[in-house]
Amino acid sequence: MQVIHTIAELREALVIHRQRGFVPTMGNLHDGHLALVKQARELIGPAGVVVASIFVNRLQFAPHEDFDTYPRTLQRDCALLEAAGCDIVFAPSEKELYPEPQGYKVQPPAELADILEGHFRPGFFTGVCTVVHKLFNIVQPTQAVFGKKDYQQLMVLRRMTAQMALPVEIHGGETRRSEQGLALSSRNGYLSETEKTEALRLSRSLKALIARWQTGERDLAAMEADAMQAMRDAGWAPDYLTLRRQHDLGPAVDGQPLVALGAARLGTTRLIDNLELS
Repeated sequence: MQVIHTIAELREALVIHRQRGFVPTMGNLHDGHLALVKQARELIGPAGVVVASIFVNRLQFAPHEDFDTYPRTLQRDCALLEAAGCDIVFAPSEKELYPEPQGYKVQPPAELADILEGHFRPGFFTGVCTVVHKLFNIVQPTQAVFGKKDYQQLMVLRRMTAQMALPVEIHGGETRRSEQGLALSSRNGYLSETEKTEALRLSRSLKALIARWQTGERDLAAMEADAMQAMRDAGWAPDYLTLRRQHDLGPAVDGQPLVALGAARLGTTRLIDNLELS
């Protein structure tokens, strides 16, 4: 496995490969990331090349968020990626990827990017779209894999890829969970052992929302308010717990595939999760 730090060297290494699988990450990897790498390998076959990027993208962090403290674990990450079948790790410095202030940015449409995560993290999806579009230009993958845990992000990037006519097929990887059911996340490392047990409340709350819908309740505002209050009563600071349509994240309606989504802060750690309902 090669570890490459410059755009020029990466392009030189990729020139002989027509089939390219790509998994963008911010590092501090877990089994969910490694599953995406394995999925990329299956998609492109043994003759293709699998590239994973490791880059903590300043553009998607708000000033009060954890950019400076986000774990950088490159040596460990590279060992995990090699074992998972990755061929090339692209780990650019900030100066390499942004040699000058990034004045040109990709602005996703407000109806998708300013709701839910975008409402509570203004500018987040602009930062995500900008770095992913730039990485796509550098790697020029034929297939790219993103985790479904970041459900809204996957939708935003699929729309961007389609509207910008980018020659890459986007795939979603299923959310990986711990044996207890906690969605794997790089930020889980911030949690104490006690908090990891309590963190399961988020997925249980989403399951409870789904159960109420399945039993025929349709006062969605009341259902969501109850779920939010239950989280507050347990010591959480929830941003949203909601049921939405899978295809556009609009309000839930009968007869369409739905997804329950939630984001809440436990102590100092903000967690997100989602559960699809067909």
